[in-house]
Amino acid sequence: MHLFVNDLTVMDFSYLCPERGMVGESWIVDVMLAGELNEESMVQDFGIVKKQLKGLIDQYIDHKLLVPAEHRFTDITHLSDDMVKVNFHRPNEQSIHLYCPDEAYAFIYADAVTMDSVGAYLKDVLALHLPDNVDGIELLLRAEIINTPFYHYTHGLKKHDGNCQRIAHGHRSKVTIIVDGQESLEAESYWAARWADIYIGSAEDQVSIATLHSQFGAINDTTHVAFAYESSQGYFEMAIAKNECEIVDRDTTVECLAQYLLEEQIRRTDATHVKVIAFEGVGKGAIVQAEI
Repeated sequence: MHLFVNDLTVMDFSYLCPERGMVGESWIVDVMLAGELNEESMVQDFGIVKKQLKGLIDQYIDHKLLVPAEHRFTDITHLSDDMVKVNFHRPNEQSIHLYCPDEAYAFIYADAVTMDSVGAYLKDVLALHLPDNVDGIELLLRAEIINTPFYHYTHGLKKHDGNCQRIAHGHRSKVTIIVDGQESLEAESYWAARWADIYIGSAEDQVSIATLHSQFGAINDTTHVAFAYESSQGYFEMAIAKNECEIVDRDTTVECLAQYLLEEQIRRTDATHVKVIAFEGVGKGAIVQAEI
């Protein structure tokens, strides 16, 4: 007997990629359990499946930075007080560096972070928590089908009480921009290109490379941008190449980013009305509009 739950959850996270850098992502999770019926004539109660398995996925993947631990660019150092330093030695001054609490990362023991490698990691984790009557579990990870332009972005929200405060987590997000009553594919394509695989940092959190607690080698303020902050989960800092980052003059919540998109779009148009629908991952976001 098989029990399935589609759209169990959406994992919002970022991962390190040798070619693309730091990539924000949102993957939908479907799950199937195989097993015998229990004393309730069920493989498992749907409520338990949704609560327990979703909780485990949130704990091990959601709002984390996924690191391909076996890639030759990856250098991981576990330090005292559960702090971990990660150097991702991409060439051509495109290296990425982080110093964060251990819980900010998920270490994927593979050469690359893919749906297959993450699925295998999650399957091993979830298998340890299945009831006795369940013989196996299958996971399907998939991306939302988006037929209009979208972007991948990474950010951190130091003021957030939950896991959004982690300095490197992200989303794969579509954006809808309506100019004078008509959807503008030109405007959407502009932002999809501008924010392709981008780190969006708040100017409030920007620091000099020289002030970072951790030494990351031969990087400087000419090639890299650094961010650091203290939040309720601990101290976070990172450095990323300047051409893979955009600094904004506000927090990077989806509400603030929607307003930023609106203001920037107004500057590049002669329209009389602009409306922005900015998504944060799948099925959620913020809407702002303005008469000019």
